[in-house]
Amino acid sequence: MTPYVDNHAGARIARARKFRRLTQRELADLSHVSYSTLTKVEQNILPASPSVIGALARALSVPVTELTGQPYLDELRQDHLDGLIQPIREALNIYDLGPDPDVAPRPIIELRAHAEQLCELVRATQIKRVATELPGLMAEATTLVHLAHDDRHWRLLAGTYRTAYDVMSKLGFPDLSAIALDRLDWAAQHASDPVLGAMRQYLRAIVYLRASDYRTGKRVIQLGMDRLEYAEAGRVRDVMTGQIHLGAAVLAGRNRDESSAQGHLEEAQRLADITGPAEKVHWMSFGPTNVGAHRVSVLAELDKYPEAVQAAEDLRIPDDWPPSRRAHHHAEVARAQLWTGQTDEAFKSLGEARKLAPQQTRYHPLVRETYAGLESARRRMPESFSNFGSWLGR
Repeated sequence: MTPYVDNHAGARIARARKFRRLTQRELADLSHVSYSTLTKVEQNILPASPSVIGALARALSVPVTELTGQPYLDELRQDHLDGLIQPIREALNIYDLGPDPDVAPRPIIELRAHAEQLCELVRATQIKRVATELPGLMAEATTLVHLAHDDRHWRLLAGTYRTAYDVMSKLGFPDLSAIALDRLDWAAQHASDPVLGAMRQYLRAIVYLRASDYRTGKRVIQLGMDRLEYAEAGRVRDVMTGQIHLGAAVLAGRNRDESSAQGHLEEAQRLADITGPAEKVHWMSFGPTNVGAHRVSVLAELDKYPEAVQAAEDLRIPDDWPPSRRAHHHAEVARAQLWTGQTDEAFKSLGEARKLAPQQTRYHPLVRETYAGLESARRRMPESFSNFGSWLGR
């Protein structure tokens, strides 16, 4: 099987390094990535883990997306998704222009039902449909808040910004994701809703996690916790608090702070035992299952791949758990299986992710790097392996 010479993170890292006129040894020293790991990643002998990509991106002073190759424009065009990005950008930019005279908003009950439907579709990974319908909904919600300053309207608008963040994150547009989060914070402040404000900080911390800025991410996590002190005690606050602990656990794991990661997982587990499954509380997918999935993720971030595979085998995921979350979990399990030499199982996990959430999986950088790692292993793979690569655009 012929290696994909230029279509993996290692090749992009090498190009960026040479542009900066750095030797491999110099980049290894700057990034605190071992020289052996760097050379093997550049040669596509080892897959580039998110932590390695993040460390190298910071050392090279480039966005992580430059090394992952996002957004994947050719695939976006093939899926007719490229033309849906600009309308969302425009809808995010009209937030302060007042009511649009050409927009007649539907009643709040209809708009809220539409917003809930789009959240359901995001969880079902129907990204194209959501991206198509979202700009119109955002325009109606924006006009509505300027016509009648009601907390319910502001919460509705904040929800549309959250959905915009989800879509832009899945399609690989971090700049628009960040704008959506700023708009979410603006709407949350107008709604005087500390839970929404805390949710914004949780999602913001995930952005810093992806950029490997762990110090700032930790500060943002604390800010989210501080916001929740003003929220009414009860299940909603417990769910958001637990979800923030899960985000903090993954952030600490990638920063190799095992003690902090385990502490956050334990606190999240305590809260999950109280709340039970809470997949629709602000659409956070919180609950015992999500704690178990995050435990797998944290173990992988700590490079404890055998333990991550075992934890995944011990985890029982209900059939009605959101497809988007299940697919992401399979992608993370595939990475751990690859690193433990279970190439057949890793490819099966990628196949499960594709079956559950094809659009999300196609644009997931972890899936692409895991596939590149499988290809470089040069093991005998089924014919469907090449088909999978073609589908990814490799």
